[in-house]
Amino acid sequence: MNKDISYKILGVDPGTNFLGFAIIETICDPPKVMSLDVINLSKYKDQQTKLLHIHREISKLIEIFHPKQLAIEEPFYANNVQSMLKLGRAQGVAIAAAINMGLTIAEYSPKKVKQSITGNGNAAKEQVARMLPHLVDMNNQVYEKLDATDALAVAVCHYSQNKLLTTSGKKYSGWQEFVKNNETRLKKS
Repeated sequence: MNKDISYKILGVDPGTNFLGFAIIETICDPPKVMSLDVINLSKYKDQQTKLLHIHREISKLIEIFHPKQLAIEEPFYANNVQSMLKLGRAQGVAIAAAINMGLTIAEYSPKKVKQSITGNGNAAKEQVARMLPHLVDMNNQVYEKLDATDALAVAVCHYSQNKLLTTSGKKYSGWQEFVKNNETRLKKS
């Protein structure tokens, strides 16, 4: 990652009652939190109105902060198919807003995000939230809304993944390209 170039990442934890978001700036290591909060959608009764507000609010965040990338948590399958469908719609609308504004998109499973932040893919949300101040400059903010800290974790996960795929200022499209171009660094077993 070129330290001379600053870019921002919008992290989103999709939800239809509370949607968490975080903006981090990567001009320095650790990245700095620019904004962190939740969008309260619980006051809207029907799904279409909630989705409209997700689109508007994500678009507004992009207009204000000018992030280049959206990192979003994938919906996970639970026992309730209806909940998963609603989360998928919220995620889709957030992605559509970001694509419309020219951002690149990265999706991460909840397990991948937790693994990236705590080293344990089964960590509790509270453990993830407690670890974040050690990984980013929180701007002296203390934040306890787990939907917001989940969004921050997604942004930090994306930052970490990009950092891992960058060596000597060269960026790789994925692990396969990294391995192909760095065969001498591989340990043979």
